[in-house]
Amino acid sequence: MRINSGICRRYLALAAAALLISCGTNPVTGKRELQFVSESQEIQTGQQNYAPMRQSEGGDFEVLPDLTAYVNEVGQKLAAASGSITVSERKLPYEFKVLNSSVPNAWALPGGKIAVNRGLLTELANEAELAAVLGHEIVHAAARHGAQAQERGVLLQGGLVAAQLGAAMGGVDDQAANLLALGTNVGAQLVTMRYGRDAELQADLYGTRLMKAAGYDPRAAVTLQETFLRLSEGHKQNWLDGLFASHPPSAERVARNRETVAALAPGGDLGVERYAARIAPLKQLKPGYDKYDQALAAMQKKDLAGAKALAAEAVRLVPREGQFQQLLGDIALSEKRNQEALPYYQKAMDLNPGYFGSWLGAGVAQYRLGNRQQARQWLARSMELLPTAPASLYIGNMARDSGDVDGALKYYQNAASSQSSIGQEAMREAVLIDLPRNPSTYVVGAVQAGSDGKPVLVVQNRAPMALGSIAVTPVMLNAAGQVASQGRAVTITGPLAAGQQVAVDAGLGTLTAEQLRAVRVRIDSARVAQ
Repeated sequence: MRINSGICRRYLALAAAALLISCGTNPVTGKRELQFVSESQEIQTGQQNYAPMRQSEGGDFEVLPDLTAYVNEVGQKLAAASGSITVSERKLPYEFKVLNSSVPNAWALPGGKIAVNRGLLTELANEAELAAVLGHEIVHAAARHGAQAQERGVLLQGGLVAAQLGAAMGGVDDQAANLLALGTNVGAQLVTMRYGRDAELQADLYGTRLMKAAGYDPRAAVTLQETFLRLSEGHKQNWLDGLFASHPPSAERVARNRETVAALAPGGDLGVERYAARIAPLKQLKPGYDKYDQALAAMQKKDLAGAKALAAEAVRLVPREGQFQQLLGDIALSEKRNQEALPYYQKAMDLNPGYFGSWLGAGVAQYRLGNRQQARQWLARSMELLPTAPASLYIGNMARDSGDVDGALKYYQNAASSQSSIGQEAMREAVLIDLPRNPSTYVVGAVQAGSDGKPVLVVQNRAPMALGSIAVTPVMLNAAGQVASQGRAVTITGPLAAGQQVAVDAGLGTLTAEQLRAVRVRIDSARVAQ
């Protein structure tokens, strides 16, 4: 639907006081649309979230750096031709990385930051199909689809940390996928976002045109979608967990791609032999990564012996892969064999020093062994690469033990944003510190007329855990909002469960309706229930 300038002016008049909204032209479609995320903000969002999101999805694929160089070559070739699909000059700083994940997936952040998992590369038939994938993601960035999602407020929740982290931190955690700490959620939301039908069709249309402009045979966009549709109908699980989650295939998309290709001039490069040659080293390593994936699955089922055997086989097949060594460390750590875990983590750090997982695991092992100085150093390094709840919790514990309660509180609050057992532990520690200082943050009270007309004191626990020894005092305010008098203090011994409220006699005698409206409740103190 086209938005005319009159409508834009009316929207601006209504919204200017709340948001800096402007009408702009979509760089790809040429249609007018409401925009309040600027291009510079898009680029900033991508730059800020690109590194942590790559970390959270397996990290960069360092074993075969030539593979990333190849994907970047194809991506930059398409990016150079992107002016053919835009109606206005838009030169985004496109960047393309291959991630160390078997999940077949690709994604784009605002500002042109694009990633492709190695698990997708082994499923493609030729370079033109790779161009179809990258062209599709380029259009998502060029057409502001991520920025539009931010503007609509439709981002998803959650983090994407590798599943083995839960086990590594002390028992297999059912919430291991939510161990990202506060501050990394925007990228996770953008990466896991499911695009709408219009955005997907738009990315298909202009992505296919972009392929053609870059010299590729656009028929590969059709064969790619046909493959995706066939795999989705066959319910191939790893595909359903990957690309299909955010880019759902459909018969409509296949049909539209055929129409697009029919309207373009025939011919173009498929790059079958070239792609096979560049991907061959990855396919040779695939058995090792298959063993690693099986080890992760065994670990999720709490079969640690099976996971260890599979991980050891993965190491034998691909000795250069640091994540295999890390997994052996994670298994040892989950079994509380902390000293045994350290050599595995050290090997992983040597092989891939730029990935957060080994630093995190090694830091936790050192913490458990009582080596706090080394633990802090390694956990801090992991936080630089990717802020996580486990690192925040353990650094918070060390800050608390050294007497830095303010610093500890910040780390606990950071970790508490994680929807996991570790987040719950951090929340408890944060409340233990903050509750004596700010009891009114966790307890609320009010005085209201009871069924017999007498004032009743209602107290509610808004802390995420049970509280006891809650001391409150009703106070009477004057017309100026100042305390004119106060009643007797009331102590609720509890325990009062999270979210629970209790009503007791306020001890104020009979009050008029006007007097009742002037009564407030002061929260004096509270304690975490034992």
